[in-house]
Amino acid sequence: MKYLHTMVRVTDLGASLRFYCDALGLAELSRKDHPQGRYTLIFLAAPGDESAQVELTYNWDRETYTGGRNFGHLAYAVDDIYAACERLRAHGVTINRPPRDGRMAFVRSPDQISIELLQRGEALPPAEPWASMPNTGSW
Repeated sequence: MKYLHTMVRVTDLGASLRFYCDALGLAELSRKDHPQGRYTLIFLAAPGDESAQVELTYNWDRETYTGGRNFGHLAYAVDDIYAACERLRAHGVTINRPPRDGRMAFVRSPDQISIELLQRGEALPPAEPWASMPNTGSW
C-alpha cells in the first residue's frame, strides 16, 4: 500500500492557488479539467517531495462546503518556521497559532482548511514578533 494524496474541495481556485502555491510554497504538478463532470483537479506537492500530494478539487457549479475543522489538518515540515510564517503573512495570511515555541504554527486556507507548519529538526529559539503574538481565531 502507498499513500497517494489528500483531496480538499475549494470554492475559489485563484485564491486557493495563491494560498497553496504562492504563500505556502507548494508546486503544481498537474491539472485536468473534466467538462462532463464540471470539475477541475489540480495536484500539488512540496518542491522535492512529490510523494505526498494535495489534490485541489474545484467544482464548476457553486457549492457551500462545511466542516473544514472536522477535516483535521494538513501538516508540512519547514526549514525555518519563522521565515515560512513571515512569507505567509506577507501574502495576507493570518497566522492563527503563531510559532511562539519556535516549533509549530497553524494557518488556514481560503476554504478554512487548517494547515500545520512544523519546524524541521529542533525548535528554533523563541523570537519576536512570534513569541508574544496571541492566537487568532480557531486553528
